[in-house]
Amino acid sequence: MKSATKTAEGIIVTHGYARCSTNETRQVIDRQVRELKAAGATRIWMEYEHGDAEIKEQQAMMWDTVHPGDTVIITEPSRLSRSVQQFCSIVEIIKSKRIRLQILGSITIDCRTTEPDPMTVAFLQLIAVFSELELSMIRARVRSGVANARAKGKQLGRPPITVERIPDSFFRYYVKYQCKEINVTELARLAQVSRPTVYRYLSAIRARK
Repeated sequence: MKSATKTAEGIIVTHGYARCSTNETRQVIDRQVRELKAAGATRIWMEYEHGDAEIKEQQAMMWDTVHPGDTVIITEPSRLSRSVQQFCSIVEIIKSKRIRLQILGSITIDCRTTEPDPMTVAFLQLIAVFSELELSMIRARVRSGVANARAKGKQLGRPPITVERIPDSFFRYYVKYQCKEINVTELARLAQVSRPTVYRYLSAIRARK
């Protein structure tokens, strides 16, 4: 792994941001992490959240942590967000923080010393438009499928969660959560489940007490 560079402004860090939607598998985020490390990321931020979620805790923490001169690497634009509005806000963050955003195999926005190239910003915004459109189309197909299934009388939805249905892998780290050693996001990552699933498990446990 590459070491951090020290400049007059301090330690320059290469951050890697990996995001996995709540309906994607653990392998998806593992692949991102491997590619980010291979690209030189020395600090990895991992998120389990939908692409257009208004609040992405790990990403917000990353933006708060970066310093002028730092680099943020992502594997693809949709990992940062699937919202055009959020992408515009991210570009402003990159400019105000004077950092560099590198999208592997695609474009790089470098605001460390100068303003970004307008064509690069426009291209990124165009990618964001198609990313948001793709998500909207996926959700439209899902809604259509659900309506079709209901029309045929099929029962939809998850079975109720009980304490007996909670996997042992969750309880392995639940003790740390109880002791306030980890938060919900860390519990979800360690147990390899989504944050909404963690909240459902916690509700089942509280109902049992």
